Amino acid sequence: MSDSDLIKLYSTRILGLAAEIPHLGRLPAPQGTARRRSPLCGSTVTADVVVNDGRITEFAQDVKACALGQASAAVLGQVAIGRSLPELQAARDALRAMLKDGGPVPTTPFDGYEVLLPARDYKNRHASILLALEAACEAMETAQAAA
Repeated sequence: MSDSDLIKLYSTRILGLAAEIPHLGRLPAPQGTARRRSPLCGSTVTADVVVNDGRITEFAQDVKACALGQASAAVLGQVAIGRSLPELQAARDALRAMLKDGGPVPTTPFDGYEVLLPARDYKNRHASILLALEAACEAMETAQAAA
């Protein structure tokens, strides 16, 4: 990876997002929790949710990831409250397709993932970028199964 590739990948926007992750931490009494880990880099994200009427009403995430994984968690944290499981699943699938298959950026309200378009070329970073959405989906599934 050349220096210019690194600069492109770790843009000021990505680093800014990584430094300001919304809903960082853990919920005291979540209805659903999921921890996802990338075996390649060791990044982890734990998501906690409280769900009412099929939508997230409380959200927290514990993020131990690279700057790209942190930026992804920040994008999710900005829009997680009020989302349903189908919306999260669609965003996860769209983000995966954007990274792996050259698909379009996820639709609103998840269009903030556009900042991660440069990561398409770095397959070893894809798993870390997907962790936050994968953990949120799994936490929602757990909460709904317990309801």
